[in-house]
Amino acid sequence: MPSLKSRLFCFMLNNSHLLRFQLKKRKTAWDFNTSIPLFRQECEKGAARFGKLPGGIKIEPLTINGIKAEWLLPAGAVQDKTIFFIHGGGYVSGSCSDHRAPVAKFVKGSGIRALLFEYRLAPEHPFPAAMEDTLKAYCWLLEQGVASDHVVFAGDSAGGGLVLATLLALKDKGLPLPAAAVALSPWTDLKLTGESHRTNAGVCLSPPGMSAVCSKYYAGGNDPGLPYISPLYGDLRGLPPTLIYDETTL
Repeated sequence: MPSLKSRLFCFMLNNSHLLRFQLKKRKTAWDFNTSIPLFRQECEKGAARFGKLPGGIKIEPLTINGIKAEWLLPAGAVQDKTIFFIHGGGYVSGSCSDHRAPVAKFVKGSGIRALLFEYRLAPEHPFPAAMEDTLKAYCWLLEQGVASDHVVFAGDSAGGGLVLATLLALKDKGLPLPAAAVALSPWTDLKLTGESHRTNAGVCLSPPGMSAVCSKYYAGGNDPGLPYISPLYGDLRGLPPTLIYDETTL
């Protein structure tokens, strides 16, 4: 029987399109006067474009030490295997409701349940709030008796970056690492040093200035090059098998 890692890796490779948000390319430049609450509202409205949940998926809301979360359960799911999904949104937006449908499709296709949760968002809660909440949710999962080698981390965009940052933190703390991880278009460099920020500016879905604003909001008064903020600068040796998926065209 295929392993948890191979099943999820193959499904993610074949179905990464499920997390390509079909939003209009908004080219209105961002600055520090851009309304984050309005942006969050637009993201929630845009989530409706992903359609209804696939059949056979049950949603079970729960609270994890003050963190809003929910189980996405496929029919006949094995209860000890879990996709631990960390949502994206530039660290300033994202919720269970706006990621529920695409994550449910991963659940449906893989036959593995998912835990989706809402970490605190910037600018109200800058680093390390998001990573603290992610660690708290993961430790809670282990406390429920789920073995770490039966868990796969997955996340998109900022959530993909948080996947890698959380793995670094777990390694540094000597805590159990998951079996594997999947990072879909992860945001790994909040210093924005990559040449692609300039060469792909014309085709990037994000409006001009958004990355700089979100980086500042999330890093707060910290150096954005810290590995827990920008895992590109961390020592990734010793992490579990990790699939990093990205595209060169839209």
